[in-house]
Amino acid sequence: MLKEYRQELHQIPELELDLPKTQTYIKQHLQSLRCELFEPIPSSVVAYFDFGKKDTFAFRSDMDALPVQEQNDLPYKSKHPGCMHACGHDGHMAILLGFAQWVNEQQDLPHNVLLVFQPGEESPGGAKLIVDTGIFEKFHVTSIFGLHLWPSIDKGAVATRPKGQLAQSSEIHVDIEGKTSHVAKAEEGIDAMVAGAHFLLRCYEYEKSIDPGVHRLLKFGLMRSGVVCNSISGHTHMEGTMRVFDPVLFDEIQQNIKRIANEIEQEEKVKIDVQFKNGYPAVINDEALVEKVYQQIPYIHHLEHPEMIAEDFAYYQQALPGVFFFLGTGTGIPLHSDHWDFDEEILTHGVELYKDLIQCL
Repeated sequence: MLKEYRQELHQIPELELDLPKTQTYIKQHLQSLRCELFEPIPSSVVAYFDFGKKDTFAFRSDMDALPVQEQNDLPYKSKHPGCMHACGHDGHMAILLGFAQWVNEQQDLPHNVLLVFQPGEESPGGAKLIVDTGIFEKFHVTSIFGLHLWPSIDKGAVATRPKGQLAQSSEIHVDIEGKTSHVAKAEEGIDAMVAGAHFLLRCYEYEKSIDPGVHRLLKFGLMRSGVVCNSISGHTHMEGTMRVFDPVLFDEIQQNIKRIANEIEQEEKVKIDVQFKNGYPAVINDEALVEKVYQQIPYIHHLEHPEMIAEDFAYYQQALPGVFFFLGTGTGIPLHSDHWDFDEEILTHGVELYKDLIQCL
């Protein structure tokens, strides 16, 4: 059943908040169960199982795919050109559908159950849109759980950690305006390439000054400057990213990038525009809840270090206590790869995790 869910969903990937086929598929497999179905935002599906308890545990699966052309030659490969479930969300949905079938068979559970099938995880952040509907208050949700398939840990292993697990993110866009001139009259120009190099190196020097025990990232992956070999560059464009777990440090790094830009402006006589495109907050697992998980579910592995990618599950954790898990594929195939795939046998471990969470906590 889990394999069938996953492979059928894999063939109909859709993007962002427009998921009509995916939504229809989920509804068709839930509508015969003893649950109430809701659509708090377009393309979402929420299923509520009422066991007459005072509180409710929520479980979330993301639904959207990526704008990636699949390169796998599989019988269940994507039928939508330029679109692929290259991040495992098809597996996440299969797990939650399988869990729904088990919940439906139970006569009693310690908590009511709310299953959240959420669009727009990759972009623009459907989790926040779900939170803003007030649906968690409506159903007295006290805890929320989610997971992500993870290629770098052992096949079928489940892992988490207290506090920070995934980082807060921001893109950095920098434009430096100088003045072009022929290299033979370099004194008449203002070199935007030199200014860009100084800006880059100074940003990296600043990042190294931060306490090495603090998890953070500041890197630039794109730099374009100049047009020909014998002209002083009049413009430099740079793009980078920063990732941290502490919102105070997040603000400090951005302020220091601006400070460095102002210094370079004065020194090099250029104009620098720095724009930040802030992404999702950090995924911060509730410490008390993680401790209960460790005590009650002995097969859960402890993650030694956080990861520097971002996930909109963070918005749920800003609204209520939550824990995010990794479920290992063991393949080493990176997320977002056009060759992404995994053995559907691991999906049973996700269903078992959710069963244990609802019964043991």
